[in-house]
Amino acid sequence: MKKNKIFGLIASLFLIFSACETEVVDPAGLRGVGVVPGIEDFNPQTFDVLDLNNTFVQFKLVLDAPDVSEAIILVSFKGDKKRAEVTRVSSFPATVKIMLTDVVSKLGMQLSAVQPADVFNFEVQTIQGGQTYFSSAAFNAAVVCGYDPDMVTGNYHVISNSWGMEGTVTITVDPDDEFVIYVTGLAAAEGLDEDAGPLKMVVNPLNYSVTAERTALASSLAPWGLPYTGYWFSGSGELNTCDGTYTMGMTIGVDQGTFGGAPHDFTFTKN
Repeated sequence: MKKNKIFGLIASLFLIFSACETEVVDPAGLRGVGVVPGIEDFNPQTFDVLDLNNTFVQFKLVLDAPDVSEAIILVSFKGDKKRAEVTRVSSFPATVKIMLTDVVSKLGMQLSAVQPADVFNFEVQTIQGGQTYFSSAAFNAAVVCGYDPDMVTGNYHVISNSWGMEGTVTITVDPDDEFVIYVTGLAAAEGLDEDAGPLKMVVNPLNYSVTAERTALASSLAPWGLPYTGYWFSGSGELNTCDGTYTMGMTIGVDQGTFGGAPHDFTFTKN
């Protein structure tokens, strides 16, 4: 962040607003009154864009509620609430395997129209005593390319409009674990002495979500004229395995506290 944009650490303020609420009827069913199934053991949680005819997502649906007769798996596309039923489960726990070909058929799509970075949204309804309830059990499945360490490392252009920085960083892979990567140059791109780090980020091999572990990158903010120490980053986001782009939300702080505001959006684009 530029020196003239920093006025010190901002304390977090929490405001509670009271307002009248209008009841909205969800056409998908009642919410908040039924049991919530558990969704566990994904393997995988993504669809492979290079094998559209055979790719699938698989998980275990866990439910300990004798009065539930069935669980219904629904799918929608890119947040569209035009849901379609994919399958039903009547005994628990159950291993559920959902083919992409079935998903696009249920949604009335063409398999050839599926593109990298498309996202399918899955939700679970339960049937209890003849009533259908919409549970909070849900997950997303993105359409991705296979993981290739060479594609997701190298020289990167990084930009964050909300944090006010832009520059070049280097991303490398851990020699012992290809799903652990390191980012070097974030603090240097802001004019700091990057005498710590690098930023450690861990890629989830099931869905290619990314966790940036809290890592100190610079010991001092003296180049900004500030007395703070231990400049650090942490956050989470997603990796597009098709083009190597990382889209991250970063929380930024120092030993003395966290800079205010919501996590800042950072985009790392492969050069």
